[in-house]
Amino acid sequence: MTRIRVTAPRSAARPVLQSREAAEESAVGQVFVRSLIRSQLRLALVVAGGFLLILGAFPLLLAAIPGLAESRVAGIPFDWLLLGAGIYPVTGLSAWLYIRSAARNEARYRDLAEDR
Repeated sequence: MTRIRVTAPRSAARPVLQSREAAEESAVGQVFVRSLIRSQLRLALVVAGGFLLILGAFPLLLAAIPGLAESRVAGIPFDWLLLGAGIYPVTGLSAWLYIRSAARNEARYRDLAEDR
């Protein structure tokens, strides 16, 4: 039985990675990386804060409108329906916004790192 070594094909992407690594080692490159980290942290805090704000608004809505918590839709209490089914679209929207914005931040960083 012989052993076969499997390697990835050589591509043009490797020199870009090397230049990006070199950019990260320079002083300006470190500033770019810190800026990317700060922008990703800021984005995470904003999305998490917005999600928690909307999640906290559900009980406030039920408390603000009398009788809403006791109402039923198809035999299911409205508060259970709101928290059970209403939170999934909010979660999905938050995740979609975060991924889209994080990818945009990383693309901006890549553009800055490659322009140098």
